[in-house]
Amino acid sequence: MHKPQRIAAIAAACAVAGAALFGAGAATAGQSTANSTHEPYNIGLLVKDIDTYYGTAPDANGVYQASPASPYAKDLASIDKAARKYIDQAARKAFRKGEKPAVVFDVDDTLLLSLDYEKRYNYTYNSATWAAYVNKADRPAVFGSPELVRYAEKKGVEVFYNSGLSEAQRAAAVENLKKVGADVNLDAAHMFLKNAAAPPSYLSACATPGAWTCTTVQYKSGTRKHIEDDLGYEIIANFGDQYSDLDGGYADRRYKLPNPTYFVG
Repeated sequence: MHKPQRIAAIAAACAVAGAALFGAGAATAGQSTANSTHEPYNIGLLVKDIDTYYGTAPDANGVYQASPASPYAKDLASIDKAARKYIDQAARKAFRKGEKPAVVFDVDDTLLLSLDYEKRYNYTYNSATWAAYVNKADRPAVFGSPELVRYAEKKGVEVFYNSGLSEAQRAAAVENLKKVGADVNLDAAHMFLKNAAAPPSYLSACATPGAWTCTTVQYKSGTRKHIEDDLGYEIIANFGDQYSDLDGGYADRRYKLPNPTYFVG
């Protein structure tokens, strides 16, 4: 779920562009200069750094794409390699213990790349343009992520999705995930989206019908708690591009994918 925190967050996130980000590694949110007496980062230069990191270039249709030879792609490949090794080991261990292993994936910029939206709207957020963009169901994959989804399934690990997209965007999200090859468990029992009109009972502490006050961490950790406590799975790994996708527990290991374009607290 995108929020209007983009340009303010570019300075926080871009300083780590080019470094592999996963696990409990470097926190981009702690690198802001907002409370410093020093001049803040120059936004124009930061945007150039982001373009270099992604290898950003328009394709034949004018859609901005990341380069498979970019530092971004190399960071993702490093994360993917480590995650595959871990999933294999953790799944074997869980099965030996009689547990049901599961993995949880965020969607936006974890499975589906929104770089084209960021470039077109100069790293700003508007609910109407974002909804239209999502509903086109034509975002490219984050390099390696659909393959990782299928790898987990192959190892007998249950795949869940925990996204900040709204319930109204479910059909578009499912269509887009199918297009990029992440066609695993895309039913409502495995894909959790925000439903402010009829929130699930396990989020009753912060969400009642028509009154959603859950923070991202409350929503996502509450959903993971539901997957473990109510559905009986052991979440061996949780994947997201924001620390708010990962914080709050209920996962044995967390993987932070790089995203220097916005910050969701």
